Amino acid sequence: MTSLTQWVLAHKRLVVGFWMLVTIGAFAAIGPAGDALSEEFSTVPGREAFETNREIAVIYGSGGDVAPIVPVVTLPEGTTVDSPGVAEELDAALARVEAALPGARLASYASTGDRAFVSKDGRTTFALVYIPPRAGLEPGQTEAQQAQSALEGATLAGAPVSVTGFEALRAEAAGEEAGASVSVLVEVLAAGVGALVILAFVFTSFMAIVPLLMAAIAIPTTFLLVWPLAEVTDVSIAAQYLIALLGLGIAIDYALLVVMRWREERRERGISNEVAVRNAMTHAGSAVVFSGTTVAIALLVLVALPVPFLRTFGLAGLLIALVSVAVATTLLPVVLATVGPRLDWPRRRREDHAGRAWAAWARTVVRHRWIAAGTSVAVLVVLAGAAFSIQLGNPRAESLAQSGPARTAFERLEDSGIGSGPLAPFEALVGVGDPDAVVETFAGVEGVQAAVAPADWRRDGAALVTVIPTEDGYSPEGRATLDRIRAAAQALPGAVTIGSHAAQSSDFIDAVYGNFPLLVGLIALLTFLLLARAFRSLILPLEAVVLNLLSVAAAWGIMVLVWQKGHGSEAIWGIEATGSINVEAPIGLFAFLFGLSMDYQVFIISRMREAYDRTGSTQTAVVEGIGRTGRLVTSAALILGLAFVALSASPGTELKVFATAIAAGILLDATIVRGMLVPAVVAIIGRWNWWLPHRPARVLRVEASPLQPESAAESPSGIPGRV
Repeated sequence: MTSLTQWVLAHKRLVVGFWMLVTIGAFAAIGPAGDALSEEFSTVPGREAFETNREIAVIYGSGGDVAPIVPVVTLPEGTTVDSPGVAEELDAALARVEAALPGARLASYASTGDRAFVSKDGRTTFALVYIPPRAGLEPGQTEAQQAQSALEGATLAGAPVSVTGFEALRAEAAGEEAGASVSVLVEVLAAGVGALVILAFVFTSFMAIVPLLMAAIAIPTTFLLVWPLAEVTDVSIAAQYLIALLGLGIAIDYALLVVMRWREERRERGISNEVAVRNAMTHAGSAVVFSGTTVAIALLVLVALPVPFLRTFGLAGLLIALVSVAVATTLLPVVLATVGPRLDWPRRRREDHAGRAWAAWARTVVRHRWIAAGTSVAVLVVLAGAAFSIQLGNPRAESLAQSGPARTAFERLEDSGIGSGPLAPFEALVGVGDPDAVVETFAGVEGVQAAVAPADWRRDGAALVTVIPTEDGYSPEGRATLDRIRAAAQALPGAVTIGSHAAQSSDFIDAVYGNFPLLVGLIALLTFLLLARAFRSLILPLEAVVLNLLSVAAAWGIMVLVWQKGHGSEAIWGIEATGSINVEAPIGLFAFLFGLSMDYQVFIISRMREAYDRTGSTQTAVVEGIGRTGRLVTSAALILGLAFVALSASPGTELKVFATAIAAGILLDATIVRGMLVPAVVAIIGRWNWWLPHRPARVLRVEASPLQPESAAESPSGIPGRV
């Protein structure tokens, strides 16, 4: 780092010119890069459901990887579907839907005469409408609204016909035109304003704009790098949110770390500004490099998964981490060396007061280390325990919309005894065999409400059988039913494969989480090796990995308690318990939090290691480490937390779940884990924290750190670092 900083400071104009050209090109590339992003979502090539859905789309031009739209009507008392004229009125109403959705494939009691579409009392009936496959983050929402509009005024025996389904409920919950998304620019601006307020409080000078400037360069530059990647492979459009919000957070974090160290160097040592920059980069710059590398390693868990959507998502996150490091280690020292002193005005000396407060807190934790550790662990274990009850899948239908026509239609299905099964059925593609025999077999499978093979769904030697489960196919019960259906299909003499959006969701869970423990182990091992070199210790990196995993598990627990079980979702957002957690959320949460939490760990432990090497006292190391980084870590956590709170204001339950879980996880980690548990554990373990024998030191190519007796040295002034 010293050599890089010397080169950068010796070539200031070249560095500034380079970043100016890159930034100009990057801002010009934001539009084209955004256009190049793919709207394809969560696919698992090679799996049965994916391949079956692709065949269905080719043969029928509809269905496959799209949940059906479900028109529903409940007839007045004394009227049933068998009453005169009702079937004709139903046929006419659904003809409106066909006209509004060209290419759609429909099945109903009117078209099949099958009682599978009718409740036991004969008063409630539904239809399944499969639309042509459409790319996008929200396929089916626009079509659901179009179908509802087409049915305006349509009645059966005087009863209105309403549209429901998962996409109809999502569109209703969003409260806006389906398919529209919240602008990334709006999200970044909202988070940026909050960040500026916090930075102004931290610096009390114009220096507050410098971290935002670094983020404003890092984010567009990452889009510039993603652009060619998006031209040669599919990169999900959702990656733009990751780049914008993660970039805002970590670019500011890294700039904060360097700038605060630079201010310390200038204030305490009475040295020239350029020497202060070099000293800051030697210590804080090295921590930034290690932090960025740990974030990149954590995101490898996404790159390693056999899911194209998550792989590109991970690559985008990896790029923003590396670009943020590059900006912080090249452009930032030039800014500090040139205009830094002028921007650091008006300068109010708040650092000492903040240092004293955090140092006093650290001393309290050290003094009561066992109580602090026990309390922290108890809280984290309780939260982590809740994570063991996590149910993966789409949120329950009733959690998606609390009012409106789609909610009313869904309640009619529930009240009639039909239930949520029609919202996410399975589709069996019969390539060779008798579809009627398939219907008979599947109808007898446990968890199946009905199976239907409409006559007009037989084309080119193939036939489709819709299998309606008693519980929707996204639920744990629905996935268990899917397993039984697939087992029954294998026993059939013909070629029968199972598809549908629900089946593909189940395959997605298997693909993502089947090898997840191995991937977590790999990430933990790589992180351990990296931190062992950074901290020159075998114990500190082990503590970091274990505490990070515990922190992530606790964040999963918060997500389960608040959303899956509803302890907060209804009170705060008016959304009922989801009953399950979206399949992408836990792994995305792991990748984000593991990397970001390690950021904070590196910031804190680097200062502790530095203090210990100087004083030989673990207590002094803990006090100085927390005293010097407490405000930094809490400020960084607040900034990043605000970024995701801003994202949680977006419509859509799944986005709220993910954004609030990230925000809660970041704040939990910065307070309970880094503010209490880390200093308590370091204080408990004592001199063993700093142990690195000669043999592993040679492997890691760093100086060994043998066990040393504890020193009683401590800062005589009581202010950390003043020795």
